[in-house]
Amino acid sequence: MSLMIDYKLLEALAMVVHEGGFERAASVMHLTQSAISQRVRLLEERTGKILLSRTSPPQPTDAGQQFIKHYLQVRLLEDGFEKEMCEDTDTKPIRLAVGINADSLASWFLPAVGELLKNGKILIDMHIDDQEQTHKFLRDGVVVGCISDAASAMQGCKVEFLGSMNYRLLARQDFISQWFPDGLTVSAAEEAPAVIFNRKDMLHNKILQDVLGVTVKLRAVHYVPATEQFMQMISSGYAYGMVPDWQSNALRETGKVVEVHKRAQKAVKHYWHCWNIESLPLTTLSKLLVSEAKNLLT
Repeated sequence: MSLMIDYKLLEALAMVVHEGGFERAASVMHLTQSAISQRVRLLEERTGKILLSRTSPPQPTDAGQQFIKHYLQVRLLEDGFEKEMCEDTDTKPIRLAVGINADSLASWFLPAVGELLKNGKILIDMHIDDQEQTHKFLRDGVVVGCISDAASAMQGCKVEFLGSMNYRLLARQDFISQWFPDGLTVSAAEEAPAVIFNRKDMLHNKILQDVLGVTVKLRAVHYVPATEQFMQMISSGYAYGMVPDWQSNALRETGKVVEVHKRAQKAVKHYWHCWNIESLPLTTLSKLLVSEAKNLLT
């Protein structure tokens, strides 16, 4: 950027967005709320752009998001430099924002990065969404890295394959007897109560299209964005849905739940995307994550 940027002003903008308001940003930065407001307003005057929508919580404009992304990248580089140069001193913890899908968080992610978190020098700020959506966090500069099902690297980022997580379309046997007496047909799939993580999760729809060869218009859907309760909806006989093998193995072995259709399963590939910058904390996280994921994912 040719514009001379005052990073104290940028920090105020970033903190207002990340902390969800001027009051909390002021508390984190040990300033008054008025001082934070003045810094954001001054940055807008100097750039000639509206950078923040004064909603509740405040939301960055497109221009504001770009400034925040630039600030976070610079800060990450500085944090990495400080860690390399001051390894033996008491430096403050470095916070890394990561985009992650709920199934990875509930199963393999924490075991994979646990060694990095033990000494308290790295803090993780998790942003949770479906694996088809997490890369948007990275694109917008909200996170430094994300776990996604997208194989191609975004501009300014690099990508590495982590492994696959297998999903199956499951239900209780009595649920299948009631709702699928003639097997997995289009009409039965449309009418049977389904459970889906959230409205962005398209895995259920995709597997039905793969098996049945047509787009299925679901008429009865429960949205349950919580991993344990999602499985409970199925094991209790309330719905049918796509579940990862790590979560359903024990229930399938005992016959508590069964596959709705033998071909209704999918191996979802997971990739690690992160900013392509030389930062020791980010590089350390990336290497550990990629290495451990190979042991924890299929």
